[in-house]
Amino acid sequence: MSTPAPARSEVHELGAAFVRREVVPHLDAWEEAGEVPRALHRTAAEQGLLGLGFPESVGGQGGTLLDTVDLQEGMLSAGASSGLLAALLTSGIALPHLVAAGSPDLVDAFVRPTLAGELIGSLAITEPGGGSDVARLRTTARLETDDQGRPAYVVHGGKTFITSGARADFVTTAVRTGGPGHAGISLLVVEAGTPGFTVDRSLRKMGWHCSDTAELGYAGVRVPATHLVGREGDGFALIAGAFVSERVALAVHAYGIAARSLALAAAYCRERETFGRPLVANQVVRHQLVEMHRQVEVARSYTREVARRHDAGENVVAEACLAKQTACEAATFVCDRAVQLHGGAGYLHGAEVERHYRDARILPIGGGATEVLTDLAAKLLGYAS
Repeated sequence: MSTPAPARSEVHELGAAFVRREVVPHLDAWEEAGEVPRALHRTAAEQGLLGLGFPESVGGQGGTLLDTVDLQEGMLSAGASSGLLAALLTSGIALPHLVAAGSPDLVDAFVRPTLAGELIGSLAITEPGGGSDVARLRTTARLETDDQGRPAYVVHGGKTFITSGARADFVTTAVRTGGPGHAGISLLVVEAGTPGFTVDRSLRKMGWHCSDTAELGYAGVRVPATHLVGREGDGFALIAGAFVSERVALAVHAYGIAARSLALAAAYCRERETFGRPLVANQVVRHQLVEMHRQVEVARSYTREVARRHDAGENVVAEACLAKQTACEAATFVCDRAVQLHGGAGYLHGAEVERHYRDARILPIGGGATEVLTDLAAKLLGYAS
């Protein structure tokens, strides 16, 4: 039986304490290794992190989107990286579709064990050459019946830039089961080890070093028909329904690492002396810190308001796009300024601000590139025909 979510006032400290105890002493080693250990998922589950925001009826702790915002803010404030959150909380993108439309058998087989830290899931949408255009995906799934009369989908295609793809025990995969466009898209749960399903290569990246990223291959992969999530053709709606929480999460990554970088820069500027006085004694430095603070607070306040409105049942698809953009722009500016204020010390590999600077660069790309989301927002807000 799952443990109910803690009160919101406790969630921030829950995340911060976990990171101080379980993450900070090892993060540099995980960055070098290119992945986080599977045991960390079990530890996080035991301490109530993985199930937050998921219903108790599927093995979660309950709670709202705003609760998950508090949790991630706490983790980042204590020194977690954006890449660490991407790797550890990959259930946040792999499971929502199964929770929303999966059969009880799929929930029992994949959702509950993942929230218990026993399995690692991943989400595969992006394809080589396809980018953010979900409606044009080309990985196909054709329903066939084997010699014993058992129906199965036969999947052909490839996926790329898949977070946790190298470690995943299963991949919630977007496939084309019908004609062109949105209506022909479905979701299938593909288990690691299924013949024809391969991790073709692990992808090295500028940042997010501890978050493994993979290119996946599907060559005649037979997937039981019972692994269809919802009905054929439901895929695009299920994917779109999860985008608000994903984009809010990425916004939290962005302003969270910006806030942490600001705190590190402010402390450094108080301690570092140049020409006989602390750096912070210079007006230009103080003004930089104030501008960094302003951008963090604007991003945090707006993102939290979008999360609150989502929890209240409002349609905030456009606002989630804008929150992500606002937070990503704050991260880009603040992390850059933090490195600058640290001087040469901030450019050294292994410096925390250097890690945040590298990690910040993926955020305007992942979860929908800023340019794509701005165009989507223009349509939703009535600025485009």
